[in-house]
Amino acid sequence: MVLQVLEDRKFPLRELRALASPRSAGRTVTFRGEALTVAAVEAARLEGCDIVFFAAGGATSKEYAPLVAAGGGVAVDKSSFFRMDPDVPLVVPEVNGEKVREHHGIIANPNCVATPLAVALAPLHRAFGLLHVTVATYQAASGAGRALREELEEQVRQDAAGEVPASHVYPHVLHGNVIPGGWKMYGDDTEEEVKVVQEVRRILDLPDLGIGITTVRVPVAVGHAAAVWVELESEVEPAEARRVLEGAAGIRVVDDPASQVYPTPREVAGSDEVHVGRIRHDPSREHGLALFVAADNLRKGAATNAVQVAELVMEYR
Repeated sequence: MVLQVLEDRKFPLRELRALASPRSAGRTVTFRGEALTVAAVEAARLEGCDIVFFAAGGATSKEYAPLVAAGGGVAVDKSSFFRMDPDVPLVVPEVNGEKVREHHGIIANPNCVATPLAVALAPLHRAFGLLHVTVATYQAASGAGRALREELEEQVRQDAAGEVPASHVYPHVLHGNVIPGGWKMYGDDTEEEVKVVQEVRRILDLPDLGIGITTVRVPVAVGHAAAVWVELESEVEPAEARRVLEGAAGIRVVDDPASQVYPTPREVAGSDEVHVGRIRHDPSREHGLALFVAADNLRKGAATNAVQVAELVMEYR
């Protein structure tokens, strides 16, 4: 997906090197109409690189990102390995893009839920002040990788054929189901819940912000969504919040429920914007608002954000 986004955004480059694990070496990928042969990643092939995108897991980032930094390049890491490192900026360009200036050769890309959530929350915090956030997510199969997306497609076929659907990638059958788990557990919380809380606080620079979250996997191929409730410092009319969100970078307000217009995963697939709708009073809490957020988890939730970070690196040089 990074290659697609680089092409879509007409990212300027002199040379592109496609690197992967030895297992994937030798296959080809297409960029700007040309076939590129993928080579195995090794230190020598990273020499002279200005910007390197890492999307191969924490172990690879741990080993090779410091080499890129030591060689004068910038590693934009999509794994979780560096996200909470105080010496590594965790960047969402629409929210804290100035943090790119503080890098020492490595910049972390946030979690695919934390990124769109931060984009939606930041303008509300700047305008009205955030006191508390409650979130319930609806996360697509592709957020867990290609294997679960393919397993979901097979389960659809099996159910349609009257067969008993199999589940090998996830602990439960995903088709026709919603699963409030599937991640590693940390006490009573999932790994995903812990990540989102930590990362949103860091991106917004609100280390004490109260955040309650339940992460849920749903039978959708692409597009994460979230129901969000916020408590603000003072009473805010939904129309005023809507105007603030409409003027914020990276957000598209989609909000006419009377006409059945609101964000959905299908509508956001392929988009680089965070869609926000169902903006309304939450009468259950003082100064409360409710909203619904959706974003393409493969693009703004991951690849697009990383490429936007690289664009800022080049701008600030």
